[in-house]
Amino acid sequence: MTATDKQRIQDQPSFVLHSYPYRETSLIIEVFSRQQGRVALIARGARRPRSVLRGLLMSFQPLTLSWFGKHELRTLHKAEWQGGQPQLQGQALLCGFYVNELLLNLMIRDDPHELLFDYYQHTLQRLAHEQDHAAILRCFEKRLLQEFGYALLLEHEAGSSQPIDPAVSYRYIIERGAVRETGNGAEGLPIAGKTLHDMANDDYRDAISAQQSKQLMRMLLNHQLAGKILHTRELIKDLQKL
Repeated sequence: MTATDKQRIQDQPSFVLHSYPYRETSLIIEVFSRQQGRVALIARGARRPRSVLRGLLMSFQPLTLSWFGKHELRTLHKAEWQGGQPQLQGQALLCGFYVNELLLNLMIRDDPHELLFDYYQHTLQRLAHEQDHAAILRCFEKRLLQEFGYALLLEHEAGSSQPIDPAVSYRYIIERGAVRETGNGAEGLPIAGKTLHDMANDDYRDAISAQQSKQLMRMLLNHQLAGKILHTRELIKDLQKL
């Protein structure tokens, strides 16, 4: 096997997270691949009118991609559409772009996350078929943080084996977890024990749990994003004000 052969990746299950024009006729695509993680590829000639890649390299569609190269920007060799994923529309489409932007900002390149890839694909199916998009996003955000080593502490009080009491009020402190509300401190985010219990079970039917879980996930994700602005989140917020 030659060095070039070792640098070739064949038929890798993938999704396009983002693409942008490169030179006159090409594209650069950021992809999430199952076994290679996030990879940047140049799709040469993909913007030419007769290119077989034109219209194929779309977000939210399952593909198998083959590429080669050893540098940070590799070269796309082949792409095939796998089908089976309905097109996202309306709010579901905005939610999909939000999920992609999270991955682009939090996932480093060449770091495989096969379970997260599978859950991402599952999330796209849910967005296409279910109406409670907020609950779908909370589930994905929770799994994303877990996969990256920042799992939420939802079942026990911070620093102890004491189970979360659904009847108790807590404050959730980043990197510590839930501490009982004492009324004499402003640290952390106020949150009901029931909300923590519901989040542990991926149950967002209760209106208070839905609202508080959104606030908690926003606090935790903002901490991981370290000041980066998610443009899709801002767009969704603006649309909700209309």
